[in-house]
Amino acid sequence: MRYAEEMGFEAVWQAESRLVRDAIVPMAAYAAATERIHVGSGVINNWTRNIGLLASTFLTLDDLAPNRIICGIGAWWDPLAKSVGIERRNPLQAMRETVEIFKRLLNMERVTFHGEFHHVENIELDVVHGRREPRNVPIMIGATGPKMMELAGEIADGIVLNYCVPVEYNDVAMDHLAAGARKAGRSMDDLERPQLVVCSVEHDHDMAIDATRVLLTQYLAQQPHIAKASGVSNDTVAEIQSILGWPATHEQIQTAKHLVPEELIYRITASGTPDEAVAKVQEYIAHGATCPILYPVGGNMKLLIETFCPQC
Repeated sequence: MRYAEEMGFEAVWQAESRLVRDAIVPMAAYAAATERIHVGSGVINNWTRNIGLLASTFLTLDDLAPNRIICGIGAWWDPLAKSVGIERRNPLQAMRETVEIFKRLLNMERVTFHGEFHHVENIELDVVHGRREPRNVPIMIGATGPKMMELAGEIADGIVLNYCVPVEYNDVAMDHLAAGARKAGRSMDDLERPQLVVCSVEHDHDMAIDATRVLLTQYLAQQPHIAKASGVSNDTVAEIQSILGWPATHEQIQTAKHLVPEELIYRITASGTPDEAVAKVQEYIAHGATCPILYPVGGNMKLLIETFCPQC
């Protein structure tokens, strides 16, 4: 992290995806160990933390790293949400209410709100010691579907564009984002548009491709919204799902990974040699992303940082 900061990177983002690791603890570690780099959640979900806890969590992170914290938040996905007892009904309204109250609480307002999902009565962030002024925590909605993209354009500071999608996907995303921005009297210039990009960089092209194939095998089977956005065939997804359990074992992934075609890896990730990875990331930027959020899936991390180093 310190090396990335030293090399001029703008931000580090911490994912919170499957039941693997919480995002907030490492974000706090990154914030405490750095001086300049921004720290974002990429992304947490709006279902598992009540709205008061969500706001106080980001207030605390902002205390650790003032004006360097970004809240990336998404609507989560099934079957994981359902498996832990959460019914993701009307996700657009749930996100709208979350963002509205979150903004007001971090603006140090006293809030009463009774909606479909959130019911709060006369609450505010109770800062006894420290800064009581409104906090600057941009909200980026992690959106995959067109309606959530439009909502992001309307109510958020930006969008976290998803990974494992072809660059053409971005063209449609920009249209929906712009439509949402127009509803709020804004333009695309008012919105940040960072994009997650799966990235594996090696001087050995084949090693980089194989590392990415392992990740795609797991994600195509377990995250259907990503599989749909990637354009991979339903038959391929079904065949991978028939092999993988939950959670998938190393042996199952190795058995199924040959089902992920190499052409798909080239189409939806930035994997290969340094030159190949940089060229693919530039395609995403040419199609509307404002900057990449590099999602390393193995390979040489030092080489990845040096490949995309802003100061090199």
